[in-house]
Amino acid sequence: MNTTAPNTDNLNILEVQGAKVVFPGSGRQRDVVAVEDVSLRIQRGRTLGIVGASGCGKTSLARAIMHLIPLTAGHIRILGKEPATMGRESRRQMRRHFQMVFQDPGGSLDSRMRVVDLVAEPLKVHGMARGEELRSRATACLDSVGISADMANRYPHQFSGGQRQRIAIARAIVTEPELLVCDEPTSALDVSVQAHVLELLREIRSRRPIGMLFVTHDMGVVRQICDEVVVMDGGQIVEEGLVEQILQSPSHPVTQQLLEVAMAHHAIGIDG
Repeated sequence: MNTTAPNTDNLNILEVQGAKVVFPGSGRQRDVVAVEDVSLRIQRGRTLGIVGASGCGKTSLARAIMHLIPLTAGHIRILGKEPATMGRESRRQMRRHFQMVFQDPGGSLDSRMRVVDLVAEPLKVHGMARGEELRSRATACLDSVGISADMANRYPHQFSGGQRQRIAIARAIVTEPELLVCDEPTSALDVSVQAHVLELLREIRSRRPIGMLFVTHDMGVVRQICDEVVVMDGGQIVEEGLVEQILQSPSHPVTQQLLEVAMAHHAIGIDG
């Protein structure tokens, strides 16, 4: 089975063109348009932030990119390919190249499995390792995110929230994906733990020039982890550009409001 990533030297890691996501209504309820005509791209080694208030469509867009919900219209290409048009087996093989870190690590980790087995599972599913190599690679990946080998046989409930998120990140990166989609991965953590998780994500990007999509409501987090940012409201992009430019000269009222909220909550780095 060929699981080698396509040559991405001259490709965007992610391209989204005219994406639309509609949730059908039932009975007298109208359809809900969650995402409307959104286009964006992520280049190799870059992190794009999607920021907006609750209900703006950012999580729906992230889930559509991960093929967890269907697009109503538009196109999503990862490594130059469109998974939605692939057969089931080709899409399964492609899936190792794009992974997701969810907001709630407790909900994304099976409480009945030891953490070493949780991290090893994607390697097993994609036929990337077996036997002793399977455990060895999983243990090494856990170690790379700060979970030592002597903790590998514990269960998720035996770890703190920050540690569980590190385990979830290890599970997401163990297949060495080209795209990592992070959906509010620090919003449930206190400020000090949040800073450690963000530093871990920066370290991961420094080891391999992967593309990251980082979904958040916090402009302070955007400042710390992202290169570019798109601001969403009502399912649409209302402002986009380099992070420093947007933070210094926000032009849309929604962006200005998000920045004011971040400053009021003493977001790290906004004033620096």
